[in-house]
Amino acid sequence: MNDNLIFTESQSGLSAFFTKIYSLVGIGIGLSAFVSWLMLYPFQQNLLTIMTQYPWVYMGAFFIELALVFLASNAARKNTAAALPLFLTYSALNGFTLSFIIVQYAQTTVVQAFVSSALVFFVMAGIGATIKKDLSGMAKALMAALIGIVIASIVNIFMGSGTMNFIISIVSVLIFSGLIAYDNQMIKRVYHQTGGNVQDGWAISMALSLYLDFINLFLNLLRLFGRND
Repeated sequence: MNDNLIFTESQSGLSAFFTKIYSLVGIGIGLSAFVSWLMLYPFQQNLLTIMTQYPWVYMGAFFIELALVFLASNAARKNTAAALPLFLTYSALNGFTLSFIIVQYAQTTVVQAFVSSALVFFVMAGIGATIKKDLSGMAKALMAALIGIVIASIVNIFMGSGTMNFIISIVSVLIFSGLIAYDNQMIKRVYHQTGGNVQDGWAISMALSLYLDFINLFLNLLRLFGRND
């Protein structure tokens, strides 16, 4: 009976940990979506002005984003108070830069890509949270493939190949789908390895990983669905 009570408490604690992480992911995605909406509608003229006259603003924001990801990840690992503000700041800034990409596609394409991303995300999250097989080996292979995709993307900037871009997008969808499953398995692993005494920094770190998985999945599906836009 005591064993059943301990198991129930463990499951309850794990569920609370998942809830905390997914609440942060939801806040991050919601904040990005809100900022993108502001740029695409109320501030559409400002968006177009930046695109046509001040493209360096977009590039500057992009490089600031890279720094924020590094800072937020580092702060989360150290469990410092700056982790959450950095994560939220990154999410808001990412919404700003996403608007420059989204504006190039039809609204129906954007909705289609977002809904598809959400469906894939939750299916892979469910697989990752329930599968018994250790996905660590798969994750290493996916990270190696991701490095290859980044290199191929840089090369394709100069080649401008539509076929190469199509292949990169398909492979990227597969990579980030797999990483979603792995990251969800990692949530369980971290919780059990710490005996349920997980710090807030871990929740923010895992939320950041899942947020990045979702955004990259969305962007690649957007490119696939919007090839003719």
